[in-house]
Amino acid sequence: MTLSRHAAERAQQRGIPPLILEWLQQFGEESFDGHGCIRRYFSKKSIRAMEREFGRRPVSKMCEYLRAYAIEATDSGTIVTTGWRWSRTTRR
Repeated sequence: MTLSRHAAERAQQRGIPPLILEWLQQFGEESFDGHGCIRRYFSKKSIRAMEREFGRRPVSKMCEYLRAYAIEATDSGTIVTTGWRWSRTTRR
């Protein structure tokens, strides 16, 4: 997992731990944002997959971080930015 300088600064400013970014890479659902990048976020399906892998209790302890998202460049796989979802993700 490679972070751009901007993504590292935003993750620190927004309080997103590195573990959550790893979980996003491993379990997060992806959708194309229409600008040449991939949006990764936690969906019900990905949360269930994490519960099968780690157990329900550890995932429920981290529930405050499950609104996080990451934007990843398609050409290099670098995470461009991170943030918090405030509304539902629209899929096209």
